Amino acid sequence: MTTRILLLTHAPLASALRECALHVFADSADDVLALDVPASEAPEATLERAQALLAAHGGMEVSTLVLTDLFGATPCNVAQRLTAQLPARLVAGVNLPMLLRSIGYRHEPLDELVSRAMVGGSQGVMQVASSSRQNQSARPSHDQDQHHHQQ
Repeated sequence: MTTRILLLTHAPLASALRECALHVFADSADDVLALDVPASEAPEATLERAQALLAAHGGMEVSTLVLTDLFGATPCNVAQRLTAQLPARLVAGVNLPMLLRSIGYRHEPLDELVSRAMVGGSQGVMQVASSSRQNQSARPSHDQDQHHHQQ
């Protein structure tokens, strides 16, 4: 059994994350849904749109992982109300590594998928070395060949 994934975030993040994920997992389009929440939309309207989206893609009884962007914000608050009606779990703080990990393990039971998602999200956040030259020896300043490029 496959768990459906719903991205419910501030617009346009849900659609953007879905599109990025489909570059890697093109075969997952039916399992990954996106609902962008415009700033001007009432929470009740967002909840109705989310319910309609899920109903149109497998129904309200399908196991669902809901990923939202920011705990305490409107999309997360709506997602909390939505998941109370479903066999679902909610994780706030979505990022692309979290989504990719979730898609890759969407065949696992929902509780295990939540753990995989959270690990993917946290392991995907890391400090990266600066963009200065790395693993290259510095060229002496007396070098006459200004156009030489290391390969």
